[in-house]
Amino acid sequence: MKLIGSPTSPFVRKVRIVLADKHIDYDFVIDLPAEPNTKVPEFNPLGKIPVLIDDGGNRIFDSSVIVEYLDSFAPANQFIPESPLLRIQVRRWEALADGILDATVLIVQEGRRPQELQSAAWIDRQRGKIARGLDVAERELGDRRWCAGDDYSLADIALGCTLGFLDFRFQDLEWRSSHPNLARHARELFSRKAFEATVPA
Repeated sequence: MKLIGSPTSPFVRKVRIVLADKHIDYDFVIDLPAEPNTKVPEFNPLGKIPVLIDDGGNRIFDSSVIVEYLDSFAPANQFIPESPLLRIQVRRWEALADGILDATVLIVQEGRRPQELQSAAWIDRQRGKIARGLDVAERELGDRRWCAGDDYSLADIALGCTLGFLDFRFQDLEWRSSHPNLARHARELFSRKAFEATVPA
């Protein structure tokens, strides 16, 4: 099994954490889609990472799809509940976390454009999405230990990857001071072995 991606991508990190927590062996092939010699489009026509190539040669892309595949492939330590209501809760948390990440990545990409071509209004719009998303996550997490139900799940993994990416790319955001529930949750998540082993650098 091979995982194609970048060690700094939060979407790739989500998959790497699931692989680690499930104790699945794999080869990590580093390939950056923005590089001129990238081979990512050969495996994903959209040219995006992560891409998982299973032992049968099947090419699976999009982090959410890969995680669902892994949860079915290795049912031990299941991260997507079978209960329909709880499953929707977990998926909703993942959608919220991934949405915050999408806005964050758009800001990073905008910042790489020439200064005269950057749009302050566009960046502000994305920052608004991040702020609202964090506020909702803070409120809905409350004083609970886990995002959805009584166990660690994909909801927590997705949220942890989002918070970790904010630390990596937006150190000036200081989200912890205004979101103590998220700060508490991040401390617990970041102490887990799978999170420690996948910190972007």
